[in-house]
Amino acid sequence: MSVDTSELAGVAGAATHEKWKQLGYGLLCMAAISSPQYVWTLLTKPMMAQFSVGLPELQVTFSLLIILQTFFSPFQGKLIDYFGARRLIALGTLLSGLSWVLSAQVHQLAMLYLVYGGLGGLGTGIVYVGVVGLVVQWFPSQRGFAAGIVAAGYGMGAIVTTFPVSHLLDTRGLNFTLTVFGLMFAVVGFLASQGLKHPPASGSTEAAHPAVQGQKQFTAPEMLRQPLFWLMFCMMTFMATSGLMVTSQMAIFSRDFGVSQVVVFGMAALPLALTLDRFTNGLTRPLFGFISDKFGREQTMFIAFALEAVAMTLWLLCRQDAVLFVLLSGVVFLGWGEIFSLFPATLTDTFGTRHSTTNYGCLYMSQGIGSVAGGPLAALLHQHTHSWLPVFGSAIALDIITAFLALLVLRPVRQRFLRRHQG
Repeated sequence: MSVDTSELAGVAGAATHEKWKQLGYGLLCMAAISSPQYVWTLLTKPMMAQFSVGLPELQVTFSLLIILQTFFSPFQGKLIDYFGARRLIALGTLLSGLSWVLSAQVHQLAMLYLVYGGLGGLGTGIVYVGVVGLVVQWFPSQRGFAAGIVAAGYGMGAIVTTFPVSHLLDTRGLNFTLTVFGLMFAVVGFLASQGLKHPPASGSTEAAHPAVQGQKQFTAPEMLRQPLFWLMFCMMTFMATSGLMVTSQMAIFSRDFGVSQVVVFGMAALPLALTLDRFTNGLTRPLFGFISDKFGREQTMFIAFALEAVAMTLWLLCRQDAVLFVLLSGVVFLGWGEIFSLFPATLTDTFGTRHSTTNYGCLYMSQGIGSVAGGPLAALLHQHTHSWLPVFGSAIALDIITAFLALLVLRPVRQRFLRRHQG
């Protein structure tokens, strides 16, 4: 029987076109849920005034957001596998936007914990895990790049909201800002989610890729019994702690350093730094994901994590120079945000694609632990010592430890593991 080569080429072209469409939809969904985490630091000062609480008590809200975003992610991954990506991710975008709208209506800190931390965390977790798990299936030979692109949506999405949120907070107040932007996030995310779908069971995607053939496909319980998984979990926890300390505390320590309102390049230093951070935090995810696809996961981890350690050290030493504070903040995030492309790609390379959504949900819980250490615990350390030096010193030490773990421990252990489990 003859085969029409033009027809086959057309099918392959359609599949290629579809996977890029899926990447675009996923990118928009991630951008729609990014502000609850990445604009949080702008909300801390007005919230402290509105609820009459100190920073450690308020930062519990941020930790709850990340904990619920991460600790329920394995269960959310199972729901996505069962009900489908479009339905669950659509629900997640609505919950995330609704968390801001409801936060504008509450008057007690406990209710803020419930709606901003609880509802927002559940919503963002569904979207994050669902989108990452979906795109690594569409791009089996470019997992690092694909995971990096959609993770960039989460890191860079707040670029378009940082200055508008800052302006609206100054001119219309906290509650109006939360309501307007919450509604916007819900609408944009819901519309983007309607285009999502799983790849076909056969063809030019996961099942047909030679990298997947012969690889053992680990279920979550099987993966959790492997010491290699827990090594990755600890490493991601260390890096999450370092990055989330900066994300959640930046408005406070920039004020303490005396640079938050200094005019740099015609703009206030803090919102300018936050905007630059969102760009580099997004750029680093596909950039280092692409590099890791070409040159290896662990080598790329070492370079990226060491870069953050050096940048944070210089940042601390130059903390009273507003220009350097802005520029180095971008380098810090360039060395941190890539964990959200490198770790999911490494995990899928190691434990297979079939259960990638649920498996990444298990690893993603590490960010929840990092949010506690980098949020309220870091705030308590500062409150106890009356200095940011021990807080920054701890974060820098974690960066250095994780960089060397990647190269000296993770790489040889993972190589031996893959030799045992790949035919």
